[in-house]
Amino acid sequence: MAATPELTAEAAQWPRLAGLIPQWRQIPLYRARLSPPIISPGDFFRLPFVTKHELRENFPGNFLAPENNLETLLEQGVVELEYTSGTSDERTPVLFRRGWWDEQERRALRLNDFVARVLAENPAARRATLTSPVCNGRACPTVWVSREQRIIGPTFYLNIARIPFTLAETELARMAQEISDWSPPLLDVDPVHAVWLALYCERHGIRFPSLRFILSSYEFVSVVHRRILQRVFGVPVLNLYGSTEAGHLLMQDERGDMKPSTETAFMELVDVDADSVGELVVTSLSNDLMPLVRYRTGDLMERHEEPYATHYVIHGRARDALRAADGRRVTTLEVDRCFENVAGIAHYELRQPADGSCTLRFVPDGRGPDAGELATVTAKLKSLLQTYGGIKTECVSFLVPTHSGKFRLTAPLNSTAAVAA
Repeated sequence: MAATPELTAEAAQWPRLAGLIPQWRQIPLYRARLSPPIISPGDFFRLPFVTKHELRENFPGNFLAPENNLETLLEQGVVELEYTSGTSDERTPVLFRRGWWDEQERRALRLNDFVARVLAENPAARRATLTSPVCNGRACPTVWVSREQRIIGPTFYLNIARIPFTLAETELARMAQEISDWSPPLLDVDPVHAVWLALYCERHGIRFPSLRFILSSYEFVSVVHRRILQRVFGVPVLNLYGSTEAGHLLMQDERGDMKPSTETAFMELVDVDADSVGELVVTSLSNDLMPLVRYRTGDLMERHEEPYATHYVIHGRARDALRAADGRRVTTLEVDRCFENVAGIAHYELRQPADGSCTLRFVPDGRGPDAGELATVTAKLKSLLQTYGGIKTECVSFLVPTHSGKFRLTAPLNSTAAVAA
């Protein structure tokens, strides 16, 4: 079988990575780590991992040489400084050359042929972004700002509220009208925020004729979120996975597979369990200012190597995984599969305290699920988690995000995650 373009790109990653090692060796953080010769992939895979702690410690001196002053580089407009949302730790500074973020995003988006065609038809495509204001300085404002201040280039930032469920009808109407006036071909959304706006639009019969697809990122997109967004807006809902520090790493294609952006990062899985799920570790191939070398993302994945290409399955955050009665790890994806083909739920959170009992809190879609559907979900969850007791359920008016502004679908025993009202 002839090599596909995808396999050719994957094969080119190791030579490219090896060629970058001399450059990385000049970076203060990696000087000692990379001093032994790295001749083979085996040598590379023995390198210690990098975590957010190392990225923060002594920043920016851990990445910039003494002669490169960060304030001067920022004044010259040649670099950009952003911060992570703080989902799993305190916020972490991220440095990249100006233009890098948009370049790597374009690469990822074009892994989907449909999206590539839409963007080719609209080279300066507008977008409306709807996510938590507690994300990062690039994605959205954290305080009230005017309409004009929320338009940056082709992007209209819609949201100025942390909890969508408490938004007044006037605020939802304002966002819907701004999307309509802006006429973007794509929405770039946090799925929880988008679902709440979608339900408002459905109640009022609002559609956006310009809309061609929805990008869901920022956090795990549930089957309940996807069902509502597709029902209301009638366009594909596509998963775009990445992070502020690593860039966009995976893009969902027309087959539903998550394809890696091979020019942006080299990806490996570590601590793979009996279910073939492991933690994603990434090494940067394009951010020369602040490269990540064997960086633990904290996200769980499956890797599938097919004859034509490699794709991944996202399982959610490692810290959000639950435990079955036999000690087996149960990921957010496994829990979410229990909600397939179940109507009446707009968003949910399954909490598991130390005793292994579980409480399912959910915000209803309309009148909520009927008794039979709810019984089906809880029976699936009970079988998955092997719990001896039942799954307690609570219908609530809203769920609260974590301090980072992101919501959790699964919250394990030691969680300080969301409470409901």
